[in-house]
Amino acid sequence: MTKIALVGAGSTVFARNLMGDILSFPELADATISLHDIDGERLATSELVAHRIGATLDISPRIEATTDRRAALADADHVITMFQVGGYEPATVTDFEIPKRYGLHQTIGDTLGIGGIMRGLRTIPVLLDVCRDMEEVCGDALLLNYVNPMAMLCWAVDRATTIDTVGLCHSVQHTAEQLAGDLDVPVDEVRYRCAGINHMAFYLEFERELADGSRTDLYPALRARVDEPAPDRGDPGRSDGGGAWPLPDAVRYEMYKRLGYFVTESSEHFAEYVPWFIKDGRKDLIERFGVPLDEYPRRCERQIEGWENQRAKLEDPDRPFRVRRSAEYGSEIIHSMETGEPRVIYGNVPNDGLIDNLPAGCCVEVPCVVDADGVQPTPVGTLPPQLAAMMQTNINVQSLTVEAVLEGRRDHVVHAAMLDPHTAAELDLDQIESLVDELITAHGDLIPPTLRAS
Repeated sequence: MTKIALVGAGSTVFARNLMGDILSFPELADATISLHDIDGERLATSELVAHRIGATLDISPRIEATTDRRAALADADHVITMFQVGGYEPATVTDFEIPKRYGLHQTIGDTLGIGGIMRGLRTIPVLLDVCRDMEEVCGDALLLNYVNPMAMLCWAVDRATTIDTVGLCHSVQHTAEQLAGDLDVPVDEVRYRCAGINHMAFYLEFERELADGSRTDLYPALRARVDEPAPDRGDPGRSDGGGAWPLPDAVRYEMYKRLGYFVTESSEHFAEYVPWFIKDGRKDLIERFGVPLDEYPRRCERQIEGWENQRAKLEDPDRPFRVRRSAEYGSEIIHSMETGEPRVIYGNVPNDGLIDNLPAGCCVEVPCVVDADGVQPTPVGTLPPQLAAMMQTNINVQSLTVEAVLEGRRDHVVHAAMLDPHTAAELDLDQIESLVDELITAHGDLIPPTLRAS
């Protein structure tokens, strides 16, 4: 019987989606689902939801719930991580409010920039602790990581542990669906080849496959509409179960115009990975490109406000309960490994000869074949040089943040911030060092002791 451990299962809505996906496969209907979280109250809700999924699907999985992480991991075949260290308060609020005093504004702050760096410092040690537990109680399990900052975390796991891992994000498949809508093409006819780093991968090929098997390039149609008003998007990653918030997609269309390839991550994310869209005192840029400053804190506040109502709905036995498949790769990977049925997914994995013009060992996002032999990344070759150059600016920050944690080098935290494209475009060197010092002090025990010493 397959055992699947969910670490951070108190993220109930996301856990619900993943458990529904997993248990919808008949071959996984008798799996053991082991739920772990440090918040017993939210864990209890997720456990109830797991039982409701089983009842809705008329199956009998074994459901476990525990605040003991090692017990949840023991003898697991697959481990899914989905937690946030420090939560919205105090960690996320700190990541946004202190930089703002320096004139440094952010949108999401979970992947790169000063917010991504600090989240990496908080999260890498916790994920490595999970991996050390795995090495002792389920060393052969595959780690499916959904936690951000994705590239930093997966890079650290590869550097510091023996655990096999793949980082999973939904930006590739969701953006393909969005572009299909922009071009009025059925999404099931869209075929693509994509590669890069997490949140900065690009569609190297974007085609439509017709009924006779022939393919047509969709990039000319995308170029034809590049000067039209950019469409509004909804956030596909919204985790509170509500409808989408409309956000403009002008940043990505502008970058497509400049680079010749379309990027996978949303405009609100991408705006803070580069130095051109968010500048203190440049309200004209914010308005022109519709950049939603402080977007992630707003999402968090809405989700927190709506949680009690959402929980009541999930726990109400008289309320209809549906199980609908999501577009997440997690369940498909587990199914392919358990049954041998091959699939192609996009995963974040070490660059072991996969992309020639990115550094060896960095974390890259590439197509991967999955079957009974596990996740097998596909070599991509050489990326267009302008894309690789842009990715390198982000890889610099990822590398220094990972090095800071693994080697206990506080100076590398400052170096990472110095080389971050957005931070460097806004602050001078003295400001950057002062900002890092203030953030580390404010985060206190959430930061490793080796980095807290001045």
